[in-house]
Amino acid sequence: MAEPRLDAFQVIADGSRRQMLMLLSKNSLTINNLAGNFEMSRPAVSKHIKILQTAGFISITDIGRERHCALKKEGFDALNEWLRYFDQFWGSKLKNLENLLNDKLKTKN
Repeated sequence: MAEPRLDAFQVIADGSRRQMLMLLSKNSLTINNLAGNFEMSRPAVSKHIKILQTAGFISITDIGRERHCALKKEGFDALNEWLRYFDQFWGSKLKNLENLLNDKLKTKN
């Protein structure tokens, strides 16, 4: 049975998970290497990694005895879609303000 998809914003709400994503944006890392960047227990790190994987932000590949974590673009799609909406919203508001100011300048001259 498939695990339920987690809300992307709930996933990134945790500072440790955001830091893990930032570290993985530079290189894929083994779980041990990733855990070495945090002052928390290995089970706690594993829990965060599992959440990131379940939410689709990272993939885990077994290579020999090591498990490598890497970012997945698809995990960020919901965040990008939400941000794109507000980029368009504010772009529209600023364009309306620009038009209003240009009209006021034209009527003054």
